[in-house]
Formats: sequence, C-alpha cells, structure tokens
Amino acid sequence: MEISTGGKVVTSAKIESVENLFEVANGNLSPEDVRRVEVDDALVDTRATLLSLPTRLIKQLGLRPQRKQVARTPAGPTEFSIYDIVQLTVQGRDCKIEVAEIPDDCPVLIGQVPLEVLDFIVDPVSQRLIGNPDHGGQQMIGLF
Repeated sequence: MEISTGGKVVTSAKIESVENLFEVANGNLSPEDVRRVEVDDALVDTRATLLSLPTRLIKQLGLRPQRKQVARTPAGPTEFSIYDIVQLTVQGRDCKIEVAEIPDDCPVLIGQVPLEVLDFIVDPVSQRLIGNPDHGGQQMIGLF
C-alpha cells in the first residue's frame, strides 16, 4: 500500500536480513526467527541512490558495517556507513541491496537503485508507485 503525502510517495516495505534468510535455506534457522522490520511509511525518494535505514533499524536487523562512503546531501558532502545486504520487499516484489545508514530521526528511504531493480516508477500525476509501463507493469530486469 502506498499513499501520497504532500507530493511525496510513502509505501509499506518489509526488510529482512539476507544472512538469516540464507540460514533458513540451509535449515539452520526457522523462518519465524528471521530478523525483519516492516514499515508503513517508507519514503520513496528518487534523488536518493540506495535503501537508507535509520540506525535503530540497522541494529534491529543485526547488520554489520562494510565500508564508509561519501554522499552528496543538502548540507554538503558527508561520510556515512554502508551495511550488509538485506532483502527489500515492496508490493510483492523483492530485491537484495546494501543499506546506507541515516540518522534515527529520518524515515526509511527507498532510492533509485532499488526502484530500478524492483521495476517501479513514481507516477507523477497520481503520486504513487506503479510497475514500469514499458514492461506492461510486470517486474523485468535488463540483461543488455
């Protein structure tokens, strides 16, 4: 479900530890024990690049830092941490993606890379996520 809030698109999202999902696939963890968070207010931000999570959710998922990276922000360049890969699910579509850390007072941000992999676009008229019309609304990846 997504809603429009003042020109912004907000959607529900499920974020799961890929490490835990791998343990389930290998029979070492029960599906109920997968670390996951579900939010109803993830902000779709086409100016952002990655999936960005507040620090508290990163801790809840048990993610480990992988490296530091510099980002452009309205306040100028700033360094931030990149964390383990998670599985992001939006409207029944999922992708695996690294996580960028943002402060706890920020919402979950779904940026351009996960939107591309999930094959969603923001419909500017209705201010909602839709399946890419170039692909008949179905999720498709490019291999060329």
